[in-house]
Amino acid sequence: MSMFEFDHFNFNVANMVKSLAFYREALGLEPVSRKEADDGSYQIVFVGDGATDFRLELTELKDHPQKYDLGEVEFHLAMYTTDMDAAHKKHEEMGCICFENPKMGIYFIEDPDGYWIEIVPNRH
Repeated sequence: MSMFEFDHFNFNVANMVKSLAFYREALGLEPVSRKEADDGSYQIVFVGDGATDFRLELTELKDHPQKYDLGEVEFHLAMYTTDMDAAHKKHEEMGCICFENPKMGIYFIEDPDGYWIEIVPNRH
């Protein structure tokens, strides 16, 4: 057994309401816990898939006027699906597919802040 286990991953977001709506519609993720600063300077919402313990932390900083620097968008979150065709159709209808690699059988969607999420077929 490893001394370390994955717990969560963070994306900083510009608009929590918009981001929560996107993650709910695109990936079925729902809030599992929240934390807000007493002074209102930030809010954090952890979302989960309801099937695993992994959580995505969405952090909104009140005084962050510029867009987040996402580098070359080489880092990403990956999620698998048991129905690749239905997932692709849904994301195509949402207009959030930003890159496809049919040879590898994967594609990426982009959230409202420009983060990429890789969609892979369930290979388990």
